[in-house]
Amino acid sequence: MLLNCGQPLPLLRHTDVPPRVIENFILTGYRFPNYSLRDCLLSAFRPTNETGNFWTHFLPVFIFSYYFVEVFGWEDAPHSDAPFFYPLWNYFIGVFCLLMASSMAHLLNSMSLVVREVCFFVDYGTISSYTVGSSLAYYYYIHPRAGLVETGGCNGSHMDLKDEPAGSLTSSYAIPDFCVFFETFYIPSACVVAIICVLSCCNSRERWRRHRYVIRTFVFLLPFLVSSTPVFYRLLTRSPYSTTSSSFAASTSTASYFYRHCLWLLVSAVFNISKFPERLAPGRFDIWGHSHQWFHCCTFLSILDELHMIKTEVRAILLSPTLLLPPATLSRLPGPTIASTYGVMFLLQTTIVSIIVWFSRHANCIYGPERDQLAKKHPKKHLKCH
Repeated sequence: MLLNCGQPLPLLRHTDVPPRVIENFILTGYRFPNYSLRDCLLSAFRPTNETGNFWTHFLPVFIFSYYFVEVFGWEDAPHSDAPFFYPLWNYFIGVFCLLMASSMAHLLNSMSLVVREVCFFVDYGTISSYTVGSSLAYYYYIHPRAGLVETGGCNGSHMDLKDEPAGSLTSSYAIPDFCVFFETFYIPSACVVAIICVLSCCNSRERWRRHRYVIRTFVFLLPFLVSSTPVFYRLLTRSPYSTTSSSFAASTSTASYFYRHCLWLLVSAVFNISKFPERLAPGRFDIWGHSHQWFHCCTFLSILDELHMIKTEVRAILLSPTLLLPPATLSRLPGPTIASTYGVMFLLQTTIVSIIVWFSRHANCIYGPERDQLAKKHPKKHLKCH
């Protein structure tokens, strides 16, 4: 009788697994796509070509959480469940889901060909959710009007400038045209682009497979450009804070964090597209050091710098005497509410889940029969006991 004696299933070469499973320039360390859940979980502790992919996004969950909770220990910070922190919690949800979904996708994708597809559909969905979580944080903490006491309308040109040196301002910080975009179209645009990204990336698993890494990399460039518009605006204009205020001093590092955030994203894109270094020596980096592991490391470093940038802006607002979200006087920028933060994320997640379900059903139609054939040809319990 063929029994499983508790020994790990053997790892395979690229010639022994279905073509769907093969990664470019990775020749060994493959798990066959019929592992049990237990086998997949245990494979996190043995050297497969997915082990590094798992740990490079699983361990960062704890690093990110450590730096995230620092905010709530700051002096004069509101309680962690205060509306002021709603956008920050949505950002945390986006990052947490991204890192967990990515690590679990790499760990569990060997359960079957169908599960493999579903894992990466979920992975793409959480990346899109993360971009909207970032957009919510940017909107409420790096918005052109964040930190400004407005006494006029959107086109109004009055702000509370009593702390500003005379003659230092020639116009309102928030340009009317940008004001309309940020207050009306910014969050909806981020959501629409996120949905487009999920659709495109899920499609790339069936179509355009030859250029799938290029497509996925550039597809996610679009939400970066849209969500980062408040930061671009901040960098191209003056600070909204008085140059003599503690808020101004606190926000001076925003630019450096953002530039580093962009640098790490660029480096991660290079690794994802080039497949360096395994392209230069196929088989040598199968287990450790291949491009996808470096891609994970660089994307996490970019997220970490983004977190520091957001924390910098949160700190600047908290140092403002009137805690200006929402401002003490009339403003076109409302403070965060459950509907405008958690509500937005809930609607987005519902839409993304619907997309994932649709693609998953399609994948089951394609790979379901192949999964059943593989299960018959390669039973899981195939190690003899003596």
